[in-house]
Amino acid sequence: MSNEPAIKVVKNGTEPQNLVIAISSMALFDLEESHDIYINQGVKRYSEYQIQHEDEILDPGPAFPLVKKLLNLRSEQGDPLVEVILLSRNSADTGLRIFNSIEKHNLRITRAAFTSGDSPYRYVKKFNSHLFLSTNGGDVRKAIEEGVAAATIVAPAKKTDFSDEIRFAFDGDAVLFSDDAEKIYQEQGLEAFTQSEKNAAKQPLPGGPFKSFLAILHHIQHQYTHDNCPIKTALVTARSAPTHERVIRTLRSWNIRIDQALFLGGLSKGAFLEAFGADVFFDDQLGHCDSAREHVAAGHVPHGISNKTK
Repeated sequence: MSNEPAIKVVKNGTEPQNLVIAISSMALFDLEESHDIYINQGVKRYSEYQIQHEDEILDPGPAFPLVKKLLNLRSEQGDPLVEVILLSRNSADTGLRIFNSIEKHNLRITRAAFTSGDSPYRYVKKFNSHLFLSTNGGDVRKAIEEGVAAATIVAPAKKTDFSDEIRFAFDGDAVLFSDDAEKIYQEQGLEAFTQSEKNAAKQPLPGGPFKSFLAILHHIQHQYTHDNCPIKTALVTARSAPTHERVIRTLRSWNIRIDQALFLGGLSKGAFLEAFGADVFFDDQLGHCDSAREHVAAGHVPHGISNKTK
C-alpha cells in the first residue's frame, strides 16, 4: 500500500474539491469463488478459506479498471484528485486478503469499513462519497435513498481499454434528471410524452440521483484546459427531437458542461457506447444495461418508475 497521505477532501472554500468514490470489495475484486463458499458452506468455512488464502492475490472485479484509472488521476500540479473508500461485508480478519490484494495491485486505497456481514451502505454518506459502486442491488438502493449516486456495476462481456482518458456515459431520465418525464411516457405513451416535453421545453427538469456526481466531474474538468482534460462525459438517451430541447436547457440552467450528447430515438445504446469509448454507462433500465455490457461496463441505477415494485 502506498505511504502517500490520503488526499484532502475539501467541501468549502477556494481549494478544489476532490472526488470520493465508495466501492464494495466484490465490485473491486473477483470474489465469486469465496462468495460461493459463504453461500453454500457457511460463515465459518468462508472465514477459514479467506485466512488460508490471504496471501493469494485476488483478480480484478467489474469496477477495477475504472478505479485504477481514477486513482491515477492527477491535477496539473501533480496532486491526486480522487479518493477511493473500500466498503466490505467482510470482518477485519477475513478482509486482510483484500487489503493484501490492494497493496499488490498498487492501489492507493487507505480508508475502509469492514462490517462483518452487515450492509455497509450506512457508511457511504459518512465518508462524504459522491458515488457508490457495488454488486449488491439492495445496498445500492439504500445509498440512493440516502441521496448518494449509486449503481450496481457489471463487467463488460469482453475486455475493454479504450484510452487513458476516463469516460463516463449517462442516461438522462431517472439518472441525471428526475423520472417526471419518464412517468408520462410510461403511463400515457410517446405522443403524450413528446407533447409534454415540447410544452415544458424552457422549464428545467428536476435533478436525478446522478446530478451531483456529474457536477463534481464538471468541477474537476474545469481544472484543466479543454484539450488536456482527462475526463470526458456523454449523455446517451433514447430521446430524440423535439424532446431534446428541454434536456439541453436543463444542463445549461445547471451550468454543467457535458462533452457529448447522443439522442438515439430508441436505438440500442451498446454500439454507440463502444464508439464513445465509455469506461462505464449508468442507466435506470436493466434492458439498456444488458445492451451496454456487451460493449462496456454498465451500472444499473435502481431509481424511478422503471424500478418500482409492481
